[in-house]
Amino acid sequence: MDFVDLKSMKEQVILVNENDEQIGLMEKIEAHEKALLHRAFSVFVYNDKKEVMLQQRALSKYHSPGLWTNTCCSHQREGETNIAAGKRRLMEEMGFTTDLEETISFIYKAPFDNGLTEHEYDYILIGNYNGEPNINPEEVAAWKWMSLENIQKDLEENPDNYTAWFKIIFKKHYNSIK
Repeated sequence: MDFVDLKSMKEQVILVNENDEQIGLMEKIEAHEKALLHRAFSVFVYNDKKEVMLQQRALSKYHSPGLWTNTCCSHQREGETNIAAGKRRLMEEMGFTTDLEETISFIYKAPFDNGLTEHEYDYILIGNYNGEPNINPEEVAAWKWMSLENIQKDLEENPDNYTAWFKIIFKKHYNSIK
């Protein structure tokens, strides 16, 4: 499988207001430097054992390298539905696709040590898959399946192993399905 060189693309994000109404477009890095609210999605893929596929971010990532997070997340492109964006990014990062379902959405803000800030109107998408991913090494260092209970316990015991946004979105997702 051929992977797109995402680093060479100037990815734009969709700037939104608190009602998720589009108010403009901006280059991704600039939006994160200015901490502007933009649309995003977070995918949680489950297997038949009710475990979540987690990914460890590639060590070359410009923020949060080597940290564990949900199956994948990214930003919708202009004119792209949440589901289409989730499927696109699953293929780009994890090398597979599956049907996705939109669940909850919410706004969160998570600053990083490097001066960037995620300020996102985030949609949580869930799917089911039982195979092994074909990870893109530019994006993902490793992957594993974990139960929700084990993730919750590990987040409490080893919070520094996880991305800032995953700590927020996992809690929202976990509370929404319990």
